[in-house]
Amino acid sequence: MDKEANTRLADLFALTGWSKGELARLVNRQAAAMGHPQLATDTSRVRRWIDTGESPREPVPTVLAALFTERLGRVVTIEDLGFGRHRHTGRKQSVSADGLPWPPERTAAVLTEFTGMDLMLNRRGLVGAGAALAAGSALSSAMYDWLHTDPALAADAPTTHDPFTADAASYDRYEAAPVGSQEIEALERSVEVFRAWDASRGGGLQRKAVVGQLNEVGGMLAYQHPPHLKRRLWGVAANLAVLAGWMSHDVGLEPTAQKYFVIAAHAAREGGDRPRAGEALSRAARQMVHLGRPDDALDLMKLAQSGSGHETLPRTRAMLCTIEAWAQASMGHGQAMRRTLGKAEDLFATDRGDVPPPSWMQMFDEADLHGMQALAYRTLAEYEPLAARTAQQHAKQALELRDKGRDRSNIFDYISLASACFIADDPEQADRYARLALLTIRQNSSLRTWDRLREMYRLTARYSDFTRIQDLREEIEIALPSGPQRRGPVI
Repeated sequence: MDKEANTRLADLFALTGWSKGELARLVNRQAAAMGHPQLATDTSRVRRWIDTGESPREPVPTVLAALFTERLGRVVTIEDLGFGRHRHTGRKQSVSADGLPWPPERTAAVLTEFTGMDLMLNRRGLVGAGAALAAGSALSSAMYDWLHTDPALAADAPTTHDPFTADAASYDRYEAAPVGSQEIEALERSVEVFRAWDASRGGGLQRKAVVGQLNEVGGMLAYQHPPHLKRRLWGVAANLAVLAGWMSHDVGLEPTAQKYFVIAAHAAREGGDRPRAGEALSRAARQMVHLGRPDDALDLMKLAQSGSGHETLPRTRAMLCTIEAWAQASMGHGQAMRRTLGKAEDLFATDRGDVPPPSWMQMFDEADLHGMQALAYRTLAEYEPLAARTAQQHAKQALELRDKGRDRSNIFDYISLASACFIADDPEQADRYARLALLTIRQNSSLRTWDRLREMYRLTARYSDFTRIQDLREEIEIALPSGPQRRGPVI
């Protein structure tokens, strides 16, 4: 037994408002409901968990994770409670205080546990918004060595006597079964359907379905499939985890989104797809910029770019550059932003299209390149107003090039264009583009579009004496959803 207090458990316990005796009674009740009526926990045992770092045996950690998840209204995993898991391998691997990175054989279990808890919150109508985002520097430091090593695939992963024997990875697990190529093809097609829906209508409407699908894939990964199938399953898991993270970010579940992005990076690496792992981390960087933490975003982008590997296609590298440029613009670093965007343009131009892009990069086309440039220049215009003219040019090109079904991106383009017009002292054109954004924004479940609209609304204040702008401000005030807003600037 360790002699040091479990500070992670102590901190979460303090947030619940429970007494130690109350927690003991809740553990016994919850354990019985989960099929363990023989469990008998008392106050002294709870005290030892907190004060002396004693680690209880299963099913107690799983029971505690479920109780804390429900009480705090956000996903709480066994690792969050400060309880380590027994590893099935003798290989040593450093793990940070935040549990990153976890060993290869834990990825499927972490994935399944986290999604199971997330689904539980969905079922009970709770909101997962009570945790803090990990700093970009902390994530980068924890994951650097791990991402730059060769992935641990079936060749060196732990095996069992029965190749189709699954561990009990987590609470609320469905009955998984081994799958074949046809089932994996169906899963891959479902990812495309979810991705298209997200691009059109935002992440709120399909998030639960994506999380549920990811939970099932986690169960499938507990089996020892042939290497070629296992790689494809890891690819499906990575794609679904990115979608779950992006949809969570879209509806304001920021710590949940960050966890999914990290899970996606793990899954991609386990499947041997380092470029996919880098793209997953770039999503976490975009999240940081959106929340007003560009320094954290730059830390994550360094890891995403260096960890993607030499096999990364030019178009993917161009996309990574646009995110770095947005972070630089958010800090007012105009020269650095322009250099980075120039590099993105050069990389995009060198992509001859002779190698088909992976499915997860097919959304980043020329329209997206201009859309990100518009966003970067519009952001820089807060520091350099002349940049607003360039932002308008790129936003107009993006709108001309957008394919059908990219409704959310169109809204972002119109908001960038309207904002740039306000900064460039052209309220008449700004009013026109703002109204085009309002036409469809109500049909979209993306809170990020409303965040950007609020920032545009801020720019209308200097023109509030104009009759048309007065009317626009009133329409925006009526349209904006009520409720708490995100913390930090959103540009």
